[in-house]
Amino acid sequence: MSTEPRLAEVAEPEPAQRAAPGTDQAVKETLEDYTLRFAPRSYRRWTPMVVATTALGGIAYMADFSIGAGIGLAHGTGNALLAIAVAAAVIFVTGFPLAYYGARYNIDLDLITRGSGFGYFGSVLTSVIFASFTFIFFALEGSIMAQGLKLGLGLPLWLGYLVSTLMVIPLVIYGMTALSKLQVWTTPIWLLLMVGPLVHLVATDPGTVDRFLAYAGTDGDGGINTASVLLGAGVCLSLIAQIGEQIDYLRFMPPKTEANKRSWWTAVVMAGPGWVVLGALKQAIGVFLAVYVIAEVGASAAPEPIQQFKGAFDAMMPSWLVVPLAVVLVVISQIKINVTNAYSGSLAWTNSVTRITRRYPGRMVFVLVNLGFALALMEADMFSFLNSILGFYSNCAIAWVVTVATDIGINKYVLKLSPHAPEFRRGMLYAVNPVGVVAFVAASGLSIALYFHALGDTLQPYSPVAAAVIAFVLTPLMAVVTKGRYYLRRTDDGIAEPLLDEDGNPSAVTHECHVCRQRFERPDVAACRTHEAVVCSLCLSTDKAGDHVLPAGV
Repeated sequence: MSTEPRLAEVAEPEPAQRAAPGTDQAVKETLEDYTLRFAPRSYRRWTPMVVATTALGGIAYMADFSIGAGIGLAHGTGNALLAIAVAAAVIFVTGFPLAYYGARYNIDLDLITRGSGFGYFGSVLTSVIFASFTFIFFALEGSIMAQGLKLGLGLPLWLGYLVSTLMVIPLVIYGMTALSKLQVWTTPIWLLLMVGPLVHLVATDPGTVDRFLAYAGTDGDGGINTASVLLGAGVCLSLIAQIGEQIDYLRFMPPKTEANKRSWWTAVVMAGPGWVVLGALKQAIGVFLAVYVIAEVGASAAPEPIQQFKGAFDAMMPSWLVVPLAVVLVVISQIKINVTNAYSGSLAWTNSVTRITRRYPGRMVFVLVNLGFALALMEADMFSFLNSILGFYSNCAIAWVVTVATDIGINKYVLKLSPHAPEFRRGMLYAVNPVGVVAFVAASGLSIALYFHALGDTLQPYSPVAAAVIAFVLTPLMAVVTKGRYYLRRTDDGIAEPLLDEDGNPSAVTHECHVCRQRFERPDVAACRTHEAVVCSLCLSTDKAGDHVLPAGV
């Protein structure tokens, strides 16, 4: 990444900006990479393509190969490929407005959700959904790594689970510092190890392609079946929440200007909703490799990525090199994604607990909490019932993401009932906005009921469709019914200066928070209720007495 500054570099504050003696640890920790905060322009010094490259580094996970293999083995290649395509289309369409909003206004998905239909406390629901996404997929990737360690080093699975969990802790401690370096240096090796075997198999044995296309699956006859496609798409759609992790990077995009607008849009599309293109390709490769392994080894090993790539490497290199390379590929992939899972999960948990308790407990506490949940899932052998977990979880994830995407795309830009500019500060938002909360609860509740056959076996495959459609319909309907009155508790934050500059980007003008004595850019502060001064968003969140929080009003 040559001369470009890394995503971890932060200039040392000027003396006037340093925290006053005794400043809470929360301020120091959250300024490492603006955890829980708006990301200021002074920190965002990278080109759009640098941000995009780093964001796409986290798409190296191996779960796609398992997901694709599981769908293909059950429903056949034709149904699997259609399911993958349907899910990818939904993920791209819903991810686009979220990625744009995060990159344009430099806030993460939780801060977006607060002002996009859920309210200050209402978005705690979705923070838990996102945190669940991170530890479920951490457990999945950790299970895959443990399989590799068992094959390569003979470690029992329980010990492999523990190793895969503990080894990411040092990398996550430093937030974006470790993440940016890790993603850049490991990506070329990962790409070579992943693509090389596939190209070799297709080039040297064209019959593998014929067997792949003709595979009928264990539950089908080779024909296209709507129920099979939707069941497979439901599993793939569990990945819809991945856009949250992409936004954790995209929030560091530079301001969009006339000079950089082409590269800016390219980066946002590529690293935002565009992640699913690579994800869909990996799922299709997973089906291909599973069919190949079935012919060479047997069906029992086919869903495991370590066995898929061991089989592929067997066909192109000496036997003594096969297992070490397969293990290296799995370990690199697991580390690349699981540091992001642990990091993003810790942000989601910390965000929720800070709002509820009005106390910042420290992000590292929730790194350990997230890892604890993931380890418990691994030790419970979640890999053996993977598709069931993902199929259930996808209903909640779809309901959340579609609700927020619809609020941004329809309620903000079409109906204009949702405020166009983002809002996430305490005091400015109602505690709960029924627009998003009702749409999300109804969509996820009904789709989960469908998933568990509550309305009959015939409708069960349609649960992800129900989640998306109900959320899409109810979100604008609730905005119309409530006339948009529950979005903003007040429209004036007490500061005359506008939030956005002449180009529509968040203003870079700074103000000093009179509580923590740090300087923050305009979107991250509001006037104080009891002083002629301003307060930053985190100090507002941790104000237990509410002394600084503006009252409801204009």
